[in-house]
Amino acid sequence: MTSDPVRDVVIVGSGPAGLTAAIYASRARLNPLCIEGLLRGGQLMLTTEVENFPGFEDGIMGPEMMEKFHRQAERFGTEFLQDDVVAVDFSRQPFEVRTSEKSFRARAVIVSTGASARMLGLPSEKRLMGRGVTTCATCDGAFYRDRPVAVVGGGDSAMEEANFLTRFASRVHLVHRRGEFRASRIMLERARTNPKIEFHLHREVEEILADGKEKVRGVRLRNAQDGTKEELAVDGFFLAIGHVPNTALFRGKLDLDANGYLRTKPDSSHTSVEGVFACGDCVDHVYRQAITAAGMGCRAAIDAERWLEARGR
Repeated sequence: MTSDPVRDVVIVGSGPAGLTAAIYASRARLNPLCIEGLLRGGQLMLTTEVENFPGFEDGIMGPEMMEKFHRQAERFGTEFLQDDVVAVDFSRQPFEVRTSEKSFRARAVIVSTGASARMLGLPSEKRLMGRGVTTCATCDGAFYRDRPVAVVGGGDSAMEEANFLTRFASRVHLVHRRGEFRASRIMLERARTNPKIEFHLHREVEEILADGKEKVRGVRLRNAQDGTKEELAVDGFFLAIGHVPNTALFRGKLDLDANGYLRTKPDSSHTSVEGVFACGDCVDHVYRQAITAAGMGCRAAIDAERWLEARGR
């Protein structure tokens, strides 16, 4: 395993947070290396049209937007490596970041590994992602104005998504595999009293159905109590069964909260290790938007630049 000379900054992850950090860090002449991951671009690579990111008044496809981020960072001198980080050593300076084939040393590291939406594990779920299957009501709800949709889940996220979607959808079918909920009483009550939300309890999603153009046309449900099946005609299918932060790599290396999200110091991107910064959805379990992730990436790069400058770099 080979090792490069010590770098000022290594960025781990290439979603909106990581690429924004790369833009700022490269403009600050920190010559960052961005280790993108084998699946570069983050969750926006699974998104079709993005309408709520400022500057794209006509909307833009998620992969196209991430390519623009990438080219902008590259323009200012960011070096990219499309590989996964398999290990880190933050116990001493310079830090070490290892991929399967190479080891890199850095004075500062920016972690922007994001989070992954929990999935049901259906083949149709992956096939129809971005074609009616989505994990974000805030991002995609407006595409379903006056159209029926389904939300699967039983926690606060599912209730919040369902209530939000009633602003647009003609009908919201909330599907839950049990009869009781993990959601808080107030969130559940809001959903129950919303006339546009219809509950389907003790129902498991057996299949997401597509039309001839490979777009969602409905879902097939199985009654967990008696095994009977039914179909719902919907144009959108929203997964709201939680997110998993992509932080397993940093367990025991950085402070994580009970749900696995990286902890940062108040009003900053500083983690529990001096010189390691974190941004985006691996930190943020509240908003999870491209624009907030990008803002956090900006903060992380500025924090890293100032931290390095204070140490004579």
